[in-house]
Amino acid sequence: MKFLVGLVVSMAAVFSFSSCNDDDTYVWYYPPVPNALVTVKPIDGAGFYMQLDDSTTLYPVNMAASPYGDKEVRALVCYREVEQVNDYYTKSVEVSWIDSILTKMSVPYPADGDVAEYGDDPIEIVRDWVNIAEDGYLTLRFRTRWGNTGVAHYVNLLTGVNPDDPYEVEFKHNAFGDINGMEGDALVAFRLSDLPDTGGKTVKLTLKYKSFTGEKKVQFDYCSRKPTAVAGSIERAVYSSRVK
Repeated sequence: MKFLVGLVVSMAAVFSFSSCNDDDTYVWYYPPVPNALVTVKPIDGAGFYMQLDDSTTLYPVNMAASPYGDKEVRALVCYREVEQVNDYYTKSVEVSWIDSILTKMSVPYPADGDVAEYGDDPIEIVRDWVNIAEDGYLTLRFRTRWGNTGVAHYVNLLTGVNPDDPYEVEFKHNAFGDINGMEGDALVAFRLSDLPDTGGKTVKLTLKYKSFTGEKKVQFDYCSRKPTAVAGSIERAVYSSRVK
């Protein structure tokens, strides 16, 4: 798991880039906080771009290749807009820093109904701007108890949990017995490719989960992912399930 505390530590330094003009060298600084949540999308032989929301694409002028190789991931990024240099994208941007978050595929509900491996340990969904269903992902900030045992927690999103509502999903958490530590937060993004296509319409996506005070549900506005034309061709989708 990649904890938020790690993100905070990594952002504690001041990030800067240098540029030159006709007279002198100047340095600009960004504060150590993210100003966007994006999908990092690699393209064969053409670097990568970032999807800001369902319709806005960002072209990184100061990065030739994705730091995550050919993996598509959700990430927090700090950037500023610059003069447009590539008409295939909505905006051109200069990236100060970028940090990926845990990115996973959702899991179809098992035909035999056996979900024991996914656990039944509680979490809380923390109110935060990163909680959003966009670009084919459900991104969440959640809170639970973490001990000092070094045990890796296992989180998943189950689809097909309600025969009467295909857009109801369930967050599952297996702490493997690591349930007595301090509370801490983490970020995760689940790819929603198992859900039926909404046909361009926005529907309600219902997330159910076990909290520390019982079963809860929260809803998100959801529209299926739309293909994006980039450099005259449709983007290549590369889905990441790089961590357990």
